[in-house]
Amino acid sequence: MAIRAGFIGLGNIGKPMAERLTRGGFETVVFDIREEARQQLSAAGARAAASIAEVAANAEVIGICVRDDEDVRAVIVGADGLLAHARAGLLIALHSTILPSTVKQVADVAAKQGVGVIDAPMTGAATGAESGTLTYMVGGDAALVERCRPLLLTSAAKIVHCGALGSGMVAKLCNNLIGYLSFLATFEATLLAREAGLPLDALLEVVRPNHYMNDTMLSFARFREMIETQPEQAALQERARSFSTLAEKDLAVTLAFARELGITLPGAALCQQLMARVYGVRDDKRR
Repeated sequence: MAIRAGFIGLGNIGKPMAERLTRGGFETVVFDIREEARQQLSAAGARAAASIAEVAANAEVIGICVRDDEDVRAVIVGADGLLAHARAGLLIALHSTILPSTVKQVADVAAKQGVGVIDAPMTGAATGAESGTLTYMVGGDAALVERCRPLLLTSAAKIVHCGALGSGMVAKLCNNLIGYLSFLATFEATLLAREAGLPLDALLEVVRPNHYMNDTMLSFARFREMIETQPEQAALQERARSFSTLAEKDLAVTLAFARELGITLPGAALCQQLMARVYGVRDDKRR
């Protein structure tokens, strides 16, 4: 019998993830606070729920892809969250980038009601979700991970079971940190080249053979070049601000996790402060 899927949070990456569940043949019920997002998924073949309670009543495995720790808590343990309506045996997969400690806290509460939780953040962005090429970093009980695997495979090229609950989130924070620091390095190198009169193509021809820049960094360099040549272009500025806001939020989570561990990450702290400039946001207060 096919697993009945649920999905809460139909944003930039959650929407294509949920769409691929329906395309993968899963009966899928979805919820988002935005009616437009619910209607779009309904048109794609999902059942649009009017509430979180409706998702809980009609799904056996529910993916959650909301903004932050506070939103995750509200969706799961809030007064009208999933646990207020869930039956024993429900499985929740946390896709949001949040603190590992939040994952464990939520899971402890859920376990008292017989509800399982795994953390399953991903990398690959919206384009990866659309094309089914995401990499999932998963933490939690092996049996629960296997139960969720068929649903993850609808949008995944790779699933890595990192270990115990919370370990997937640790991997995601580390992965993000490497990515954002690489964007900072790319921005500063291309800025130096530009100010010295070195064409971007010449720089990229140098760094390609030595693998100092991967394809993602090369794409970022091209994006930043467009920002420099069209600094007032509204669509580019919207993308830059969206990217930088997400980066600032993700790095804030990384820094909070480092504080929990009692370590300092000065490079991450500086990078978090520079994200608007790195992405080319036209905002004097943030540059």
